[in-house]
Amino acid sequence: MLNELLARVQSWVEATRDEEGQGLVEYALILVFVSIVSIGVLTILGVDVADIFTNIETQLDGVAGG
Repeated sequence: MLNELLARVQSWVEATRDEEGQGLVEYALILVFVSIVSIGVLTILGVDVADIFTNIETQLDGVAGG
């Protein structure tokens, strides 16, 4: 009787668990989180990063022109 009950519980757990869908949702949440953090960092540091690239471009133009 205990084995039968255990088998029923085990089959119920397996039927209610959908690991593929859960994994997909976890990956989507991670992607959303990384996107939000990236947008926030670029918003905060966007001007500084643009200045750095401008300085690099200016220095490269000086090397190539000289």
